Amino acid sequence: MNATHPSSPLVQVRAWDRVVRSTHWVVALAIVVLSVTGVYIGHPFLISPGPDAARFTMGTVKVIHFYAAIAFTIAVLSRILWMFVGKGHATWKEFIPVETERRRGLVHALLFYLFVRRRPDPAIGHNPAAGAAYTAVFLLYLAVILTGLGLYGADAAFDSPLHVFQALLGPFGGAQIARWIHHAIMWLLLMFVVHHLYSAVLTSAVESNGVMDSIFSGKKWVPEHEARADAQARP
Repeated sequence: MNATHPSSPLVQVRAWDRVVRSTHWVVALAIVVLSVTGVYIGHPFLISPGPDAARFTMGTVKVIHFYAAIAFTIAVLSRILWMFVGKGHATWKEFIPVETERRRGLVHALLFYLFVRRRPDPAIGHNPAAGAAYTAVFLLYLAVILTGLGLYGADAAFDSPLHVFQALLGPFGGAQIARWIHHAIMWLLLMFVVHHLYSAVLTSAVESNGVMDSIFSGKKWVPEHEARADAQARP
């Protein structure tokens, strides 16, 4: 926290550690791959010269979908684990507003996104509204993982050990409803991506804190007194 911004009394602080940044990008890229391959699996749109070629294309797309799903699942579970073993702004308290100040900040952040307040409350990590939104997003992540595992288990050979995952379809009402839920969550996540980009650009423009760069570098620019207060509030 000793680098000073050249044109304003700001200091550079670390907002996101390597685990947060790496899991973020794995999840982001996996969502893109899973969405494209998932749409194709549901509605094949490539014209293949004959049934054998069609089966080969579908099989290839399913393999890509499967491996992207593995990367997505590992990244999501790693990030959830890091909420409880990580430090700084990676912890679960950034997502669930258990503190009075965070609950008050939740209202202020919502008013900012609705253009009622000119500026949000200062936050080096996630502001309370963003944290609460990410909590809902992680629940969607878990739901899409469980439905995906269930659908994969239903397609697996009966003697395959992966067939056991078919039992996950029961709580979701069976394969057909689970498939619909799986598909609907994909669209919800894509809509979240659009909102996520909008919010990041808006916050970066208003606060001029380098939030768009921070997911690459891990660092933001904040006023020195905010950085000092944040350092004192954290062990």
